[in-house]
Amino acid sequence: MSHMLDHLQQERAVMDAFLELLDREAEALIQSRFDELPMITEQKAQLADRINVLEHEREQRQLAAGFPTAREGGDAAAAAGDSELQQVWQDLLARAAQARDSNHRNGIMIHTHLDFVRQSINFLRAHGQSLYGPDGKHRVGLGNGHTLASG
Repeated sequence: MSHMLDHLQQERAVMDAFLELLDREAEALIQSRFDELPMITEQKAQLADRINVLEHEREQRQLAAGFPTAREGGDAAAAAGDSELQQVWQDLLARAAQARDSNHRNGIMIHTHLDFVRQSINFLRAHGQSLYGPDGKHRVGLGNGHTLASG
């Protein structure tokens, strides 16, 4: 079971890195640092792939030890091990749940930003305002080009 413990510790470490990245993503969204999101998204994909590989390897180890795959097999393998193995398994499960919740939270923030942008564009279009002028440059604001001071 020491191989299983080593493997679970490795999974937990990768999950910790994933959680840190999700926190960075949330901070970037909150602070409107959208230029950071492409790199974060790429790193998330790499870590998610690594998590999937480690999960598959763990399930293969579970099968080799006579336990089924998935959560049930992990629970059974942990229960058959010592208290350290059981604790690492519980830590991994808790981190996985936290990652799911954090990823969901970030998804809500992303969709909120997208909805705001869509509503803003629709508002401008509904009021006959073009986002770009005849010269192709981005227009800012809804004004007609006259300042209040000019009457």
